[in-house]
Amino acid sequence: MCTAISYKTKDAYFGRNLDLEYSYMETVTITPRNYEFNFRKLNSIKNHYAMIGMAYVSDNYPLYYDAINEHGLGMAGLNFPNNAYYFEEQKDKNNVAPFEFIPYILSQCKTVKEAKELLENINLVNINYSDKLPLSPLHWIIADKNETITVESVKEGLKIYDNPVGVLTNNPTFDKQMWNLNNYMSLSPLPPQNNFSSKLEFDTYSRGMGALFLPGDLSSASRFVKATFTKMNSVAKEDENSSISQFFHILESVCQQRGCVIMGKDEYEITIYSSCCNLDKGIYYYKTYDNSMISKVDMHKENLDSDKLVSYELIEEEQIYNQN
Repeated sequence: MCTAISYKTKDAYFGRNLDLEYSYMETVTITPRNYEFNFRKLNSIKNHYAMIGMAYVSDNYPLYYDAINEHGLGMAGLNFPNNAYYFEEQKDKNNVAPFEFIPYILSQCKTVKEAKELLENINLVNINYSDKLPLSPLHWIIADKNETITVESVKEGLKIYDNPVGVLTNNPTFDKQMWNLNNYMSLSPLPPQNNFSSKLEFDTYSRGMGALFLPGDLSSASRFVKATFTKMNSVAKEDENSSISQFFHILESVCQQRGCVIMGKDEYEITIYSSCCNLDKGIYYYKTYDNSMISKVDMHKENLDSDKLVSYELIEEEQIYNQN
């Protein structure tokens, strides 16, 4: 499962945890402006906005998990089992396969407002990438420096939700996730007040008791609440290092550790990587499960007018600084 957030200090940031029991050997991949995107049911796009993100590159095609473009628009796909529904081709719609959805939006849109306009005529069509790579059930978070939305293709059609908390996990549907926050309105980063009874005295015996009963399990509904509470109460300085450090701390509050979610014999769901993208500067920061050092790839250090993909393998081995 996964968690994604948008966040703002002086600059705007966007990123996610990818939680799975296996890796596709994904890479930080830059798609320059003149790489030709070929779509299954639409005309190809030869010239477009450059983008950087985490992708599995198959036959020279970037299957993005999450990405941002050069104008500061970010998008990520998260697992949405039993709810995601993809349709047959419709003649009056722009038929986009879900694995094409991120590049389709990021190649053409500078802002969430422009993405909303493009979404008005999109049909997410049920086409597998290949026999070996069938479609994943997904929903998406799209963010710029000003606003965030959630996009869900369900049996009732394409749903577009304003996302005022800038958080997305997995099931249930986004409207139900937001409704569930009502159950936690009494939580606070401040010490608790006695509303139980004026006839009794209570002892605030620990710091943090204002958030007592904040969910701490690894289910998607609980991670949504935990990530939202952590993000909405987060305080960070506005410089780059402080901002990305705080961003990763927010994601760490809902990370998955090997052994806590058993998927099968010797299979455990873990946070394979965490990412933090500076939407204003086009920089992709990441950490992996076995490497807690923050690594950085700057899209603007590459030739963005090229037509060739640029990929960087993830640094997986732990980097330890020898202080003495």
